[in-house]
Amino acid sequence: MRNLKPLAVGVVIAAASQALAAPPKQLGKPEGKLNIIAWPGYVERGESDKKYDWTSQFEKDTGCKVNVKTAATSDEMVSLMNQGGYDLVTASGDASLRLVFGKKVQELNLELIPSWKAVDERLKNAPWHTVDGKHYGVPYQWGPNVLMYNTTIFKTPPTSWSVVFEPQNLPDGKPNKGRVQAYDGPIYVADAALYLMKKQPELGIKDPYELNDKQYAEVLKVLRAQKALTHRYWHDATVQMSDFKNEGVAVSSSWPYQVNGLKGDKQPVASTIPAEGSTGWADTTMMHADAQNPVCAYKWLEWSLNKNVQAALAEWFGSNPVVPDACKTAAPGGSDFCKTNGFDRFEQVHFWKTPIAKCASQGTCVPYSKWTQDYIAIMGGR
Repeated sequence: MRNLKPLAVGVVIAAASQALAAPPKQLGKPEGKLNIIAWPGYVERGESDKKYDWTSQFEKDTGCKVNVKTAATSDEMVSLMNQGGYDLVTASGDASLRLVFGKKVQELNLELIPSWKAVDERLKNAPWHTVDGKHYGVPYQWGPNVLMYNTTIFKTPPTSWSVVFEPQNLPDGKPNKGRVQAYDGPIYVADAALYLMKKQPELGIKDPYELNDKQYAEVLKVLRAQKALTHRYWHDATVQMSDFKNEGVAVSSSWPYQVNGLKGDKQPVASTIPAEGSTGWADTTMMHADAQNPVCAYKWLEWSLNKNVQAALAEWFGSNPVVPDACKTAAPGGSDFCKTNGFDRFEQVHFWKTPIAKCASQGTCVPYSKWTQDYIAIMGGR
């Protein structure tokens, strides 16, 4: 069960610079196991498709048996890390700083990760995993949140996120009510804010994660109106794929992972990034402050930056590698995945980050704890 209790991020930011235990200077013998919290599709061992397996060889090389707990939202990841018992987590930007400020992850010794030098320069010092010059994670993958649509309904790609936010007839002449979905996570507030950045420029929204009270109130209006349209608030990728197959869902925010999966099943779907742009995620593998298997964890952090692993993962998930050389590496399916997945669109993506009260664009903003409270209320029809 996911824990969606409000997370008082602002309260703990002051503690960000307080040091945890120093990172190790050398690695000993691997412990024999590794427990990872990951997004679905992020740690594959060939069970879904035998061509996509970047776990078995790691286990063979290191003797570290990998156990994976999948999580559907960033809040679920934070909750699991708070519970403990895990070594690594593939945290998105709306979770990573909460984990740093909450002292749930530890600083890394990059000298123990030789392949760090191959990481994309755009990501090496990203603020969602770098605090006071200290690195608390290793970039894993990144990508946009896309608009997935049924191609039998949309003969041409929809050009605006309005198809999921505003009542209207879709190209088949039928209303969108009951045929759209929204993401089951408070960070989705930013998607509505991004939409309003273009629709109502007079609001002055400069950053969809930094909203003053007036801007935030207008964004909530959009989300409350959307509630009447939604078929489901999705968080399980497999369930969303089933909904597009069997429940008549026509269009929704989604991840490239679902798009690829449905296309692989010969379903009539495609995806686009509308004119307003998109939110997105830049995920970082972070080590628990109390990791019981730190040697195996460091081994995995190094393994994760292997260009062959990055290429296979990017093609499988529909994401972009954090190692540029992976774009020149053949993936199992032979696709031009960096071109397809928008490796050159980095600057156009508004990456997930934790909303905080003291914000850069306008001084004071609505914090994530408030986003959480209000979004739960909206999903509940309040």
